[in-house]
Amino acid sequence: MNHVTTQKTHWEDVYASKASDMVSWYTPHLDISLQLVESLNLSKSDPIIDIGGGASTLMDDLVMQGYSDLTALDISGQALEIVRSRIGHDVPIEWIEGNILTTPLETDHYRLWHDRAVFHFLTEEPDRVRYVEKVRQSLVKHGHVIMATFSQEGPLKCSGLDIVRYSDKTLHQQFGSEFRLISASYDTHITPAGNEQKFVYAVFQKK
Repeated sequence: MNHVTTQKTHWEDVYASKASDMVSWYTPHLDISLQLVESLNLSKSDPIIDIGGGASTLMDDLVMQGYSDLTALDISGQALEIVRSRIGHDVPIEWIEGNILTTPLETDHYRLWHDRAVFHFLTEEPDRVRYVEKVRQSLVKHGHVIMATFSQEGPLKCSGLDIVRYSDKTLHQQFGSEFRLISASYDTHITPAGNEQKFVYAVFQKK
């Protein structure tokens, strides 16, 4: 079983064995992400992609706010189906079941790339390089990235998997000089079990 297949099996098992509101990263609404999206003053028709959102309510809220060109990519088909069933199968969202490192995406297309808690699972430098290259290729010029990972005070593992912790500075180093750091903030997420997880949120703009 190769690494990508192992990852898919892991996340399918997570969503098969736990209610979507009981996973550690669950929050009723991604309030910080939504505030950051609003701060960018996007057109409601601008293409937005959410990477590894699982069964989160981001798509629900963006639809409610009138955004009309939405793409959700996740390695777990079960997670995507939870969201589709909740929102409605007739809502025109592009659902992509796949691994972000190997799934083809449109070039120079997206105005906003959102990732809450996927990037920190990339523990190998070559995978991080591939990820950033995917972002660079997929975003339009001056497009934005909202990136949230565990901060340097965050957990060392999530869902039983190793992660990499970041500050806004080290995140920016990963993205490199082709991206401008627009803003950064820190947040403490309280899991459904009552534990604390420290996050860093960074907004980048492609030059």
